[in-house]
Amino acid sequence: MAVYNSPLVLQRADPYLFKKDGKYYFTATCPDYDRIEIKCAEHINEIADAPARIVWKKHALGAMACHVWAPEIHYIMGKWVIYFAAGHKPGKWRIRPYALICKGDDPMTDAWEEAGMLRPAAGDQYPFTDFSLDTTVFEHGGKWFIIWAQKFGTVESDPAISNLYIAELKTPTQLRTAHVLLTTPDYDWERQGGFWVNEGPAVLKNAGKIFVTYSASATGSCYCMGMLTADEDADLMDPRSWKKERYPVFKTDAAKKIYGPGHNCFVEGEEGETLCMLHFRDYEKITGDPLNDHNRHAHVMKINFDADGVPLFGFSDGELYNAPVLNERQKHINA
Repeated sequence: MAVYNSPLVLQRADPYLFKKDGKYYFTATCPDYDRIEIKCAEHINEIADAPARIVWKKHALGAMACHVWAPEIHYIMGKWVIYFAAGHKPGKWRIRPYALICKGDDPMTDAWEEAGMLRPAAGDQYPFTDFSLDTTVFEHGGKWFIIWAQKFGTVESDPAISNLYIAELKTPTQLRTAHVLLTTPDYDWERQGGFWVNEGPAVLKNAGKIFVTYSASATGSCYCMGMLTADEDADLMDPRSWKKERYPVFKTDAAKKIYGPGHNCFVEGEEGETLCMLHFRDYEKITGDPLNDHNRHAHVMKINFDADGVPLFGFSDGELYNAPVLNERQKHINA
């Protein structure tokens, strides 16, 4: 059985791992919030020491000038696309979703170009008009869908509530349909740490179901993962198609030194197994601004399924904090 290093990559929050043609492509939030980089390797454990290619750097002023967060790399509609969020300068909290598109077939060597901010469908003026981030996309039934987190009313209510929305895509950067509310922070565990948050969606298909995990609450030890489920033949644009779990599916476990797990993705492992990549800290207390604490490390978790095909989250013995000494040198990257 394959054994994956834990942590896999240090000081890389919001990790995203994508597999295509036998290669793994990795990206994540860089600690300086100033650039987007990608790594590529044939084996997951090689990601840690693979050279990083910087494909884009923040602007000096205006849009995309700060808070470069949560990039995801996808192959969609025949193109390599990186979705990410970034702030404005001035106005660092004017966070919006943007995209980069690769001009060729090799994301590690070919040029990337800016594709601008994501655009709503005709007649729907609301998407991306307020604090918006954590875009993910997936294909189902010959259609492409997008899920993202967005706040409304940040001027009137600070902090405002972060919800998840879904829409169908016309192009990699424009919605085809009007947006639909997928989930809002209904429960107490989604409202901890002074923030009401649903964010960081990730999609997994299994056993005739579509699962969407997401992250909830503030980014400290109260950060945790919730989950939605829909039948694969349901209308994904109908909110009634989705069932929301009453309790988090993965949360802080002090005994295992897992604090604030979340912002995950799913990927096929080297032996065909289902993996969940996510970040968490190995300690509880954060000193000062959480945005200045860069010790949310990227880990890989093997997913098991119950008799009904529902994913089960947790680390078995030997899967957690098993990284070799070689991996320790990453601790000082961007410190």
